[in-house]
Amino acid sequence: MTVILADVLGYCMGVRRAVETALEALDKNNGKNVCSLGPLIHNQTALDYLAGKGLRILDEHDADKAEAGSVVIIRAHGVPPEVVKGLEERGCAVVNATCPRVTASQKNAERFASMNYTVILAGDRNHGEVTGIAGYAGKRFALVENRGEAERMPSPLHSDENAVLLSQTTFSPVEFQAIASVIEKKYKNLKVMNTICPATRERQEALIALCPQVDGVIVVGGRNSANTKRLLQTAQNNCRHAELIERAEEIPEYFFKLDRVGITAGASTPDGVIEEVKNKLEGRSASV
Repeated sequence: MTVILADVLGYCMGVRRAVETALEALDKNNGKNVCSLGPLIHNQTALDYLAGKGLRILDEHDADKAEAGSVVIIRAHGVPPEVVKGLEERGCAVVNATCPRVTASQKNAERFASMNYTVILAGDRNHGEVTGIAGYAGKRFALVENRGEAERMPSPLHSDENAVLLSQTTFSPVEFQAIASVIEKKYKNLKVMNTICPATRERQEALIALCPQVDGVIVVGGRNSANTKRLLQTAQNNCRHAELIERAEEIPEYFFKLDRVGITAGASTPDGVIEEVKNKLEGRSASV
């Protein structure tokens, strides 16, 4: 068997930074209660590793239950500003591990809302990043998940009303363009800002280039990760065999019978997990 890795895969800058920030906080606060508000990233293997180092997870809806004096890490997806304020008022030490690209979107939402723009976000409902950005936009926020929702979105009361369209960093580029084309017809004064992270696009492009070279693709990553699920969809659309797994033990048996297998991985997938998947594929095929 020949195993080929996508040219771009695994940890993105924001996730790597979040994990390193958490490890540093654990090291500096040994003996203290250190927790993340919600899962730090969307990968269970990485979360299990951090838990072994002492990181606890506080439910994202239980910020008001954080103990005074505890260290609370804001996850890579970010949170609304009132959550940070509440934690500080409770006497918690807040460590911000929000991805810099998400932070930029938060600032844009806050800035345009302060100028009386309607802030429209193309994103997945209930996603942590979306919730955080909505908090910065306040009452001038509107969420659109797909082209259909954009078409059903009412036109503004005044034709000259200002609006800005942002995107969740891990959103589908194709869906974003479809949404933008619809909303542009509703708002005369619309500013479109494609805030999809380049890491998302780069992984998609690398996967599309990989698919014609292989008989099947293994997508490694968390099942609750937005960018990982979109990688799986792309793999299914461009390759005969495609499967999503979180660890090497989950590789479907039929993959060991393929001649050429490709591997890609979501932006929250640790390097070590990717290596384990590669080694198991090569090891099993060599022993057959």
